[in-house]
Amino acid sequence: MSKVIIFCAPSGSGKSTIINSLMPREELHLAFSISATTRPPRGQEQDGVEYFFLTPEEFRRRIANDEFVEYEEVYQDRFYGTLKSQVERQLEAGQNVVFDVDVHGGMHLKEYFGERALSLFIQPPSIEELRRRLEGRGTDAPDVIQQRLDRAAYELSFAPRFDHVVINDDLDTAKADAYEAICRFVEP
Repeated sequence: MSKVIIFCAPSGSGKSTIINSLMPREELHLAFSISATTRPPRGQEQDGVEYFFLTPEEFRRRIANDEFVEYEEVYQDRFYGTLKSQVERQLEAGQNVVFDVDVHGGMHLKEYFGERALSLFIQPPSIEELRRRLEGRGTDAPDVIQQRLDRAAYELSFAPRFDHVVINDDLDTAKADAYEAICRFVEP
């Protein structure tokens, strides 16, 4: 039976790097969840490939019909969510579906899928190390970095509610830890 793998982490924890190292591992049969959004496509994005692009009205109609596993209105009329039908299609195709979501989305997904889901929290070794990483990126202004750090402190409080916490103080060790946890989960 195919399963669900949920990844959550504060910005700068290395979550995307860890996920990207796992996706090519054929023995894991991983595939990203394809989310729905009301934002317009960017660049070469295609409907049904990167996202399902919906109007705000269509998104609201689907909310009313209870068609989402989880969703969020990030800004007015800017929704993101996961359609139940899409996840079921992927699971029926034999894929272990990977979610890269915030902690609230992760909690909703774990509640919905129960024992069929493994929730992984990627944690930096410390807030100080997270600050160093965010500053090292050179992509954010100091006030944005502080906002990310404040958000990270909040998100870290959710770590104990996850099935497995991967502390990313050494990237190779963190990748191996996540891989082993997923292997144990998908091949009992």
